[in-house]
Amino acid sequence: MKTKKIKPIRSEADYNKALGRVDELWGSKKRTDSGDELEIWVTLIEAYEAKKYPIGPPDPIDAIEFFMEQKNLKRVDLAKIVGSKGLVSDVLNRKKPLTIKMIKSLHANLGVPYEALLA
Repeated sequence: MKTKKIKPIRSEADYNKALGRVDELWGSKKRTDSGDELEIWVTLIEAYEAKKYPIGPPDPIDAIEFFMEQKNLKRVDLAKIVGSKGLVSDVLNRKKPLTIKMIKSLHANLGVPYEALLA
């Protein structure tokens, strides 16, 4: 397979061509010319997507609910970490904001990243 000239991805047309080339190269063996070309295209595509379609941090409440689900916790379990059941209800229903104390406790006890809680 002949290696095509690799250029930066600057537009959606370039992006679509790059995706097409990746499809052509998919399955190439590592450490071959086509495998190296595939790796380069994938890197360029990832860089373009990160710039063109950035993904911001999640909503703090969504992050808390995700971690609760992952750890199979209920609201009553969260009350032990954050405070009263009423406070948990108000926070999860977006009636009250997270406090610094709650953020620290959620990070320490559930492992929710600070970045997600401070968004």
